[in-house]
Formats: sequence, structure tokens, C-alpha cells
Amino acid sequence: MAKQSFIRILTGAILVMIASSCATEKDYLVTIDTKYGKMYAILYDETPVHKENFIDLASSGRYDSTSFYRIIEDFMIQGGDVFNKEEMNQEDWYTLPAEFDENLIHEKGSLAAARQGDNINPEMRSSGCQFYIVEGKVYDETALTTDIRKLQKAFSKYLQLDSNSELREKYSDLYQKGEYDSINSLMLSNKIVLEKFFNLNLGLDKRNNQIQAYTTVGGTPHLDDTYTVFGKVIKGLDVLDEIASLETAGSSTPITPVYMKVNVELISKKKIAREYGYQYPQK
Repeated sequence: MAKQSFIRILTGAILVMIASSCATEKDYLVTIDTKYGKMYAILYDETPVHKENFIDLASSGRYDSTSFYRIIEDFMIQGGDVFNKEEMNQEDWYTLPAEFDENLIHEKGSLAAARQGDNINPEMRSSGCQFYIVEGKVYDETALTTDIRKLQKAFSKYLQLDSNSELREKYSDLYQKGEYDSINSLMLSNKIVLEKFFNLNLGLDKRNNQIQAYTTVGGTPHLDDTYTVFGKVIKGLDVLDEIASLETAGSSTPITPVYMKVNVELISKKKIAREYGYQYPQK
């Protein structure tokens, strides 16, 4: 009996120690301050190279006075061009190895690293400084799980049939009006017909986490597994939306510059969860 009591006391003590340890665990909270308000973000441990690099740039003040220079509504806002700001020689513009993780996707609010295109960057290495924050849009599941390029190609061939003149006229009318969302809906509504007629599979495989995220909070699914996602905005998505909606010039550059000041602070995970609503995954 005494031995059992001792084991219970010891087990209780260990649990208290574990709980205490978890409560004192710390993480970096990122604050991106703009004239439109502040966005707060965390950085993922699963992408250690990108996390450490971002912390180094932010803590040394190198991100300060850079801007969100590229804005595309319903897509993303991009900035953090430290190397140009500092007038570094281009041969000194370092890159980072890709750190892909199928659990880290381009849902709304995700921080991801910009990079050069595949034709000159086949390893998909990330820019050493530039990043973007995903705004994206919400998808219905049919659109999300359809290969749109294959659908467009099949639909275009299908319209050429004499028997589809009525459908062709409907498409032409929508195109002339610039109603491209309605065109997509029209094509998707004919997906099953096209698959049967051409004996095609127009589907796209999506993971459960992608379907759950993109049909609720939204995002940019076509960038998954090709650009490194290394963090997430956990508060201030309204600021993201306001910046993304700003008027831009033809090059997607905002007419009024959006400068940023970036700060990182090491605080307890418990405080991040309590004050910013982010729940760390259970390990």
C-alpha cells in the first residue's frame, strides 16, 4: 500500500513538472506594424531554416522600412525586399533551401517565402528575405478538386460540336461580359458530362487538410508543395484584407506605399494562446 501511494505521489509530481514545463515554453511572436494596423504571426518549428532567418532579419531591424510592394486582391501581399533596400550586390542575395511540409499549406494568413521561377530555380529555393502573406479566396469542393486546365481544354473541344451551339452561345455571352466566375461555374456544371464524353478524369487529389481549409477560411491551393510556408498570421487578418484591397498601378504596386516595421518577441506559448487565440498542435 505504501509503495502504491509513493507511485501515485511520484506520478503526480511528474505530471505537475510536465505541465509546468509546457506552461513556460516560449516561442517568437512576430508583429508586422503598418499604417493600417498590426498583424501578429507565429513561425513554424517545422521550417527551422526559414524561421531562424526571419527572426535574424527582423530582430536586427533589417525588415523595417521595407514595404508591401506587390498586392493582388484575393491572392496575396508581398514585401520584405531587404536586399534591394540595402543596395546589396545581386551576387550576395542568398537563398534558402525549400522546406516543404504537407501539413503547412497556403490557407488564408499563411506566411510564405517568395522565390524565382522553376525555369531558373529548379530546386525551388526561397528568397533570403522576401515573403508574402496569403489572402486567397474560399473554394467550393468541386472547384477545389478539379483540374481546371484540363477542364478548360475539354470544355473548349466540347463547344466545337454542332450539337452544342446553345452552350457555345452562352459561353460567348459570358466571355464578352467578362463574367469569368460564371464561366468557371458553367464549365464545372458540365464536368461529369465532359468526363463521360471524353472518357477523362478531370479530378485533382487533395489532402483532407487542404479541403477543410480551402472550403472554409480559403487560401491559394495551387501554391502548395512548391513554395515554402513558414508561418501564419494569428491576429490581424482584417489588416491583411485592407492592404490587399488597396488601389494599385498596373504592376500590382500600391499607389500609396505600405511600409512595415517588424518586431519579434520571445514570449510564453501560453500567453500566445490566451491573447492571440493560437492553439499549438499537440505533440
